[in-house]
Amino acid sequence: MKEFFKKIIRGIVKGTMYSYCKLVYRMKVIGKENIPKDGQVIIAGNHRSFLDPPLIEVTCGRYTRFLAKEELTKSKFLAFLGKVFDAILVKRDSKEVKALKESMQTLKNGNCLALFPEGTRNGLEKGEKVKNGVAFFAVRSGAKVVPCGIKGGKKGNWKVVITYGKPLDFSQYKGSKDKEVLDKIAKEVMDNILKLAQ
Repeated sequence: MKEFFKKIIRGIVKGTMYSYCKLVYRMKVIGKENIPKDGQVIIAGNHRSFLDPPLIEVTCGRYTRFLAKEELTKSKFLAFLGKVFDAILVKRDSKEVKALKESMQTLKNGNCLALFPEGTRNGLEKGEKVKNGVAFFAVRSGAKVVPCGIKGGKKGNWKVVITYGKPLDFSQYKGSKDKEVLDKIAKEVMDNILKLAQ
């Protein structure tokens, strides 16, 4: 029964967020057909603001779980959203086993896992190195990666455009633990994201 009510609340919140993004940010979605309708998939996007996770959540058309910083639970509102959308909480710069297992199980169950390779908002602008979490999950699970570029939503350009690119297949590297391979995949994914966000 608890899960039943959670689904109802999730639907109401998603509907509200979708309407808000449409009315306030005149949201436009491109390439939604590139997201597989079923089976495991990783969605990787650029991270500019608090709006990015909701944008992916309401436009991808799939049940999606996000990896989120544990610190976000300090906000009652964000903690509520985390529970409603089954966020996977992880400590920053930590390879917490529980979060890794939850993420892998999400993919094994044939669902979507969403990550932001920058690791934090505007990570590249801050000089942060691209994180290889997307690469790690891709080679461990064999899941395809759908790059997602988000632009707009800022002063001077309020209209938001979210673009999903064609799935990237890294199955030839499945099972690899080579850091160079992971870094190569992480760079390719981020390069695709940046092109879509232009």
